[in-house]
Amino acid sequence: MCGIVGFIDKKKQQNKTILNKMTDVIHHRGPDDSGYSFYEESSHIGLGHRRLSILDLSSHGHQPMAFDKLEIVYNGEVYNFKEIRTELEAEGYTFESDSDTEVILKAYHKWGIKAVDRFNGMFAIAIYDKMQQTITLIRDRSGIKPFYYYFKDGLFLFGSELKSFHECPDFEKEIDFNALAQYFHYGYIPQPYSIFKHTHKLEAGHYLTFNIQHSTLNIQKYWDVKDFYNLPKKNIAYEDAKEEMEQLLISAFNYRMVADVPVGVFLSGGYDSSAVAALLQKHSGQTIKTFSIGFHEEGYNEAHHAKKVAEYLGTEHTEYYCTQKEALEILPKLPEMYDEPFGDSSAIPTTLVSKLAKQDVTVALSADAGDEIFGGYGKYRTSLKYYNFFSKFPSFLHTPMSMLLNTVNPTKLPVLKKMYNIDSRFKKMADILQANSAVAAMKYTSHMFTHHEVKKLLNVDFEEYETLFDTNDMLNDTNDEANRMFAIDYQTYLPDDILTKVDRATMSVSLEGREPLLDYRIVEYAAQLPSHFKMDATGNKIILKDIVHKYIPKEIMDRPKMGFGVPISEWFRDELKVYFEHYFETTKLKKAGLNAEEVLRLKFEYLNGQEINTRRLWFILMYMMWHERWMNK
Repeated sequence: MCGIVGFIDKKKQQNKTILNKMTDVIHHRGPDDSGYSFYEESSHIGLGHRRLSILDLSSHGHQPMAFDKLEIVYNGEVYNFKEIRTELEAEGYTFESDSDTEVILKAYHKWGIKAVDRFNGMFAIAIYDKMQQTITLIRDRSGIKPFYYYFKDGLFLFGSELKSFHECPDFEKEIDFNALAQYFHYGYIPQPYSIFKHTHKLEAGHYLTFNIQHSTLNIQKYWDVKDFYNLPKKNIAYEDAKEEMEQLLISAFNYRMVADVPVGVFLSGGYDSSAVAALLQKHSGQTIKTFSIGFHEEGYNEAHHAKKVAEYLGTEHTEYYCTQKEALEILPKLPEMYDEPFGDSSAIPTTLVSKLAKQDVTVALSADAGDEIFGGYGKYRTSLKYYNFFSKFPSFLHTPMSMLLNTVNPTKLPVLKKMYNIDSRFKKMADILQANSAVAAMKYTSHMFTHHEVKKLLNVDFEEYETLFDTNDMLNDTNDEANRMFAIDYQTYLPDDILTKVDRATMSVSLEGREPLLDYRIVEYAAQLPSHFKMDATGNKIILKDIVHKYIPKEIMDRPKMGFGVPISEWFRDELKVYFEHYFETTKLKKAGLNAEEVLRLKFEYLNGQEINTRRLWFILMYMMWHERWMNK
């Protein structure tokens, strides 16, 4: 796991010093080694790399790495590199290292961009072709590894994190308020957008080719989960599907234990992380190290569940109960770690468990994506319920009913005014009334602020960007409403919230996070299963749970699903009040493009005991903290 940066500057303003600064500001992603290549040609070209040594700890794994007319900087792991290496050796290639970097480079030399079809892993790859005068950027299928790029006035920048771009004097950090509107909807900015104009995320499953001579770029897709959802659903017995899925899980999990450094597993005690720990403990032939974080606030504590699972499996388990003070110490660090606005408060416990694991291991397996792949979230049922209910009304009534809900102020109605977050719930229901699918209902239920509320919140004009939430029509009729939601959630919430959270949290302490459930073979297979193998009227994650029950008794596992969160509602009325006073100040709010009157109204209502959703205040706070850190430099 590493960090990469680079630039191509047609105006020849960038130099080696700037390259060094852009690279070294992401030192946390790779504290073990650094490398820089700078070329003064028709354009100034720079490649930078920070290394966290996982495979081949010797200097043979140093980057940038060159072969023939190619040069690479790369962040990630290709787990099946040994098989690809054997294939290349049969073609006459020889190797100087035991690293996957050299295999990637020579695979690209042999097969060009089609080499990516062979890679099983997580990666952000940049390859400079000195003969063709191109730089090709490649992002993994699921978007596990981050990849940003900026292009304006002949300057092309790329990197693992936005903070590298700030070290380039010619980078223009102009807020894209259309993207900011998306942030207030979801708590993250969906790919391909970023907080800044002219700056984008390279989408998962895509590659970008930059032509240096002509200063042009071209983006192509090489993999799309929808292609597999659109295949005919497998005509297979449930027990056979369960057996095949179990074998895929075992293979994927074992692949991700390959390392020349200690490896552990994040264990919450839920089905996803328990699946990883159980199958590894059973099939890897070694005692697995597991880690969990506990909170003293019982409603947020999963540590005792994790401990039961660890004791049953016989893992080498470490748990730590953190204090409120320790959790709050992470808060001021969040704008630095997440260098664009990010509203998921579970970044705090994720960072804490990463710090815990780093004391004993350099690689930690997470268990993200189980909900998206196997249908685990409650929002899927909620969205289906709303869609099915409103579909019963004649379509010509939907728009006037929506307008009515947007007009009514429920806080003025005695029966409703004391209900939790009632005003926002009314506005959200107005949007859901317009939904023409369960996916659209899911999109609107995912909104923290509705479109009308964002218009009140922002003090500037904006337009709604189309996102992958709006690509439901690319899924064919082999998919029912449930599978459609799983596919869209996999391309939105998963990469831009969950995977972003884990990447920045683990990398902040120089820990490599691996995602075994995101082996593309698992994803492709699950996409071709009928939705009732995953979710039906009786339960969620059916096939995964049945596999886990082979390894861990059902009575240990069965419990209500919990989120991995922190008690921000309690904190806001106590320790976090000082943050309100500092950041929710009229001049600062206006400078950040927010309607100060609206923000102060929300703050006043909350502090005066009204039942409103505190996550809305958290989203605003995270944006204001980000703005002070990155826009006031």
